[in-house]
Amino acid sequence: MGLGDHIRQQLAAKALMRQLERVSEEAQTPGAPLPTGGTRAAQDASRAALCSFETMPGYQQVEILRQMGEKLQVQSPFFRVHEGIAGATTQIGGAQYLNYANYNYLGLAGDPLVSARAKEAIDRYGTSASASRMVAGERPVQRDLEAALAALYEVDDCVVFVSGHATNVTVIGSLFGPGDLIVHDSLAHNSIVQGAQLSGAKRLSFPHNDWQALDALLARVRHDYRRVLIAIEGLYSMDGDIPDLAQFVDIKRRHAAFLMVDEAHSLGVLGEQGKGVREHCGVASGDVDIWMGTLSKTLAGCGGFIAGSQALIDILRHLAPGFLYSVGLAPALAAASLAALERLIAEPGRVALLRARGKQFLDEARAAGLDTGKSAGYAVVPIITGSTLKAAQWANAMFAEGINVQPIFYPAVEEKAARLRFFICSTHEPEQISRTIAALKRLPR
Repeated sequence: MGLGDHIRQQLAAKALMRQLERVSEEAQTPGAPLPTGGTRAAQDASRAALCSFETMPGYQQVEILRQMGEKLQVQSPFFRVHEGIAGATTQIGGAQYLNYANYNYLGLAGDPLVSARAKEAIDRYGTSASASRMVAGERPVQRDLEAALAALYEVDDCVVFVSGHATNVTVIGSLFGPGDLIVHDSLAHNSIVQGAQLSGAKRLSFPHNDWQALDALLARVRHDYRRVLIAIEGLYSMDGDIPDLAQFVDIKRRHAAFLMVDEAHSLGVLGEQGKGVREHCGVASGDVDIWMGTLSKTLAGCGGFIAGSQALIDILRHLAPGFLYSVGLAPALAAASLAALERLIAEPGRVALLRARGKQFLDEARAAGLDTGKSAGYAVVPIITGSTLKAAQWANAMFAEGINVQPIFYPAVEEKAARLRFFICSTHEPEQISRTIAALKRLPR
């Protein structure tokens, strides 16, 4: 590609990004009511548009992204079909790739022992719980998993849900309501934001990981609300950085608030024994009111959980819509996650290995002059590209080198923060990481 072609490509990308930003802004603007004036033909056309998915802002955003790929000749790196167990390596289209696009942090998804326990549960209980646990009853393996998680977190009890995303939505949405305040990190997961919106409580955000800004915010507004929830994450999946948990505990005490920590990416990753951000930061379990986590990453299953006081779990078991009205966790998934949890406890060497691999990736990437943002090097390392076009081009170039990694760009992050996002597993070999950094160094800057 010549210099002129490159410049034209950059200009086209910027024009499409401006168009995407305008559509995204329009999606947040309240729509006009059904028109009643004008000619009958105009009214019919307006009514038809309101009944068409093609006129929705979401579809327009998807179309712009598709056009971007076509005009810039960048093949979509999404929805690739993996043909076997995806871990440090994976098979796509019959070829083997190094894989950095999954959360199998400790290599337990596909572990023979974990798979065997899931198969045993299928033979004993079948493939589905068929209905909610209140209606269809419980299975011992569901309760065993909850008891094991409660013991790990050193709390009274635990309840598991069929979806990690739905866990945050239904728990936040049902525990808090009008007259309450939910304050979350500006980079909090979509599920936290959706739960806050569902609740009807006032929602505010504070700058990422800035506990001082949170403190100042609550000093200004705490007196206006009944109950307050502070929601943060243990390890942020976009940037790979960690909160100063002790500071957030102090703030929640001084401002009489609840503290919720989403450990989707920190359980099994942080702490000498993989017990998460509390072990990493030296904070007692009881200092956090709501521990949330997922079963799909370190724990090799699918679903989410909440661990905490007996009163909290009693409320959720009987009243949280995402538990009460949703099917119970499939016994095979519960068995898989319980087996993975037992392996995590029995084999802390997996956690140490993951820590070493993450540090190697971060150190070598920085030595190569790559922008790793705020990453602490624990399983999640972004490589900032600074533009959507470059992120997509780099992802495809890496794929051509036999390395599968996903780009992240607007609207998931700001355009200037577009990136490749690498998830490191304990099963990645040192030479695989070095090969990956070497491939990144060869990419055009």
